[in-house]
Amino acid sequence: MLLFAHRGLHAQAPENSLASFDAAIALGVDGIETDVRLSADGLPVIIHDRVTPRRRAIAELTRREIEIDVGHAVPVLDEILEAYGDVIWNIEIKNPEAWPAAAPVLAHYARDRRIIVSSFRHDIVKRCADELALDCALLVAHRPLDVAALIGGCAGNACIKTVVWDYNIVDHEALLAVADSGWQNYVYGAVTPEEHQRCIRLALGGLITDFPQMVLEQRA
Repeated sequence: MLLFAHRGLHAQAPENSLASFDAAIALGVDGIETDVRLSADGLPVIIHDRVTPRRRAIAELTRREIEIDVGHAVPVLDEILEAYGDVIWNIEIKNPEAWPAAAPVLAHYARDRRIIVSSFRHDIVKRCADELALDCALLVAHRPLDVAALIGGCAGNACIKTVVWDYNIVDHEALLAVADSGWQNYVYGAVTPEEHQRCIRLALGGLITDFPQMVLEQRA
């Protein structure tokens, strides 16, 4: 099971900052999950929330204005891919507006970096698979009535081969349906030690967590 630090190791540094990525890598994770939004000055900035702590929309602020609001440096996509080549990057595209800025950066690093592109916007996932042929994943926050239909909607595109489930909706039947289709199951959102242990027992392809040390302790 691949272990991803969710937005870096933000127990030690601000989430989605270079310091949080440094800390996660030093801890020994396999990969890092991070988020891309579009700033007002057209940059694919690495930030999760739609608004800053001052309740101003990321889309309406320049990178510098975002940094002032959050109180720390905010990297952009090309900076993190350039700086960290030895980890797997799970790049979540937060909205369609971010894709045109993110796509050329992802294309540039596609050969030299291990990248998985994910989104709750499955139209973005399909666009990424079609345009860049990168490994892609469907983020899912609800339990679909028909898992086969979810997978079937991506039939014919070999680049889309992973479902990333919210821990709250994971069940054995759904995981089995994905695995039987030849896809991988990832999970995000485990919190307690018991939840992390359950994820280990489920033989997932990957786990995205705010608490990677809970898994690393089991590996030791």
